Amino acid sequence: MAEIEIRLPKMGESVTEATITNWLKEVGDTVEMDEPLVEVATDKVDNELPSEAKGILVKKLFQKDEVVQVGDVIAIISTDAAVAKTSPVSSSQTAVAVAETVTKTAVVEKVVADTGHSEVVAKNSPSGKFFSPLVRSIAKEEGISVAQLEAIQGSGENSRVTKKDILSYISNGGTAAVTKVDTTASVVRKVEQPTNNVTSQKEIKTPEIPIWEGDEIVEMDRMGKIIADHMVMSKHTSPHVTSYVEADVTNIVMWREKIKDAFLKKEKEKLTFTPIFIEAIVKAIKDFPMVNISVSGTNIIKRKAINIGMATALPTGNLIVPVIKNADQLNLVGLTKQVNSLADRARNNKLNADDIQGGTYTVTNVGTFGNVMGTPIINQPQVAILAVGAIRKMPSVIETSYGDTIGIRHKMFLSHAYDHRVVNGALGGQFVRRVADYLEQFDFNREL
Repeated sequence: MAEIEIRLPKMGESVTEATITNWLKEVGDTVEMDEPLVEVATDKVDNELPSEAKGILVKKLFQKDEVVQVGDVIAIISTDAAVAKTSPVSSSQTAVAVAETVTKTAVVEKVVADTGHSEVVAKNSPSGKFFSPLVRSIAKEEGISVAQLEAIQGSGENSRVTKKDILSYISNGGTAAVTKVDTTASVVRKVEQPTNNVTSQKEIKTPEIPIWEGDEIVEMDRMGKIIADHMVMSKHTSPHVTSYVEADVTNIVMWREKIKDAFLKKEKEKLTFTPIFIEAIVKAIKDFPMVNISVSGTNIIKRKAINIGMATALPTGNLIVPVIKNADQLNLVGLTKQVNSLADRARNNKLNADDIQGGTYTVTNVGTFGNVMGTPIINQPQVAILAVGAIRKMPSVIETSYGDTIGIRHKMFLSHAYDHRVVNGALGGQFVRRVADYLEQFDFNREL
């Protein structure tokens, strides 16, 4: 009988692990070559992994919500059609599993028996989470409050807290919950530092948040948690400074209005402002290459490639940053095609891991939300990010050879946030001013 090991493949630069989010096949199911087998999620993107062989799934070595390292065997497929529809489990494995379960249950039962707390835990929490009788019994006897139960990341269906979850909570220090929690005290949260920037961990103290009657607790989704951690890490890593410039983009607005229909007809693509902004940013990066860098300890890495990340809003309200690789090698038509393709795939969850890797500079368009300016957070390990605001009609002084006059112009703010460890105010300010200059000098008579 031939058995094929299915391993977690490398899924992009710097991706070392993934979480199993859903098995698309069960043990005993027939699997075709290249048929989707399992859904996994990295800290970058979600993916379906296709089967590398045709046969029958005989074993799943990882379950839903378990973390897998790149290269680990996650499943075994047999090419023998006569394989039984259940995964073989040795008697020794069964004995070990039973022994572990009995041991853990005995520990909890002893703790429950030895504890005299009588606080009643409701079946449903204020946020609507359901707690099983066993979980409520353990929580009651251990003095674990509803707020603490809410904080436990459940591994069951719909994030339900299971016996395994609460046992893990206890074994990892949850027994301290027997003592009353002081709601005025501070809790300490570790923030993981990127190995290329900070060599030690710092402690960030955050207050214990009280829960009041009528409050609703909504757990962040997986991507929301990743974004939150990344933002905290970025602010903790880089001292942020932001410089602002107002740019007159009247020529761009008028040119786009004049050319957009012909552009759509010729290129089969809608022309937005984003590729025009990116074109100006790329030109400015060539003038000021020291904003296109990363920091590794006390070393500066000067990037040869100019890879522009563009923050894209998803239907869920989260943001993702697909990357236009080698943007300096693309003309306006090429940039437009890349922008439209990446944005469409992002909104339809069709991005792959490589689409969001390797960015060296990021642009975010806060103007799409009606904002005139913003203070963006650097997308580590980059050292700068540019926010472009809403384009508005504004009264403006116009200098002519016949004297100054007042006219209506299309204007927008550019907000440039940068890492003050390596980008000083002169460089950060000059860079954003240069971007504005390129936008203001846009040729109204430009041909496609």
